[in-house]
Amino acid sequence: MERLVKSGTGWRLGWNPEAVEYQGLVGGETWAVELTEAELNDFCRLLAQLVQAMDQIAEELMDEEKISCEAESNLIWLEVEGYADAYTLRFILNSGRCCEGSWSAAAVPELVQAAQTLKVF
Repeated sequence: MERLVKSGTGWRLGWNPEAVEYQGLVGGETWAVELTEAELNDFCRLLAQLVQAMDQIAEELMDEEKISCEAESNLIWLEVEGYADAYTLRFILNSGRCCEGSWSAAAVPELVQAAQTLKVF
C-alpha cells in the first residue's frame, strides 16, 4: 500500500503505512499534524461516534438549538459544536506532542467522508 492524502476545502487527511513513527496526518487550510497509527485510528473512530451522536440528537432538537458533544480516548479528545446539520470539529492530542486543531462547519462533512474511507479500521 502506498501513501494516501485526501484533501478538500479547509481539510487534509493522510495515511502512509510505510512511515516509521507517524503514519497519519490531519490538517486544515494552513496547518497539519502528523499522527501515529493509533492516534489516527482513534481520531476516525471517535469522529464516527460523534457524527452518529449528532444524527441521533438532531431528532430531538429545534432547528435553532446549538449543541456540543465530546468523545475521548487516552490519546485524543474530539468535540463537535454547532447545529445538527452544521458543526465545527476540534481535537486535542492528549499525549506526546500535545497539539490541537479545528475545522470549520463547511469542511467537516467532507472530512467525515474521507475519514470513513481512508483505511480499514
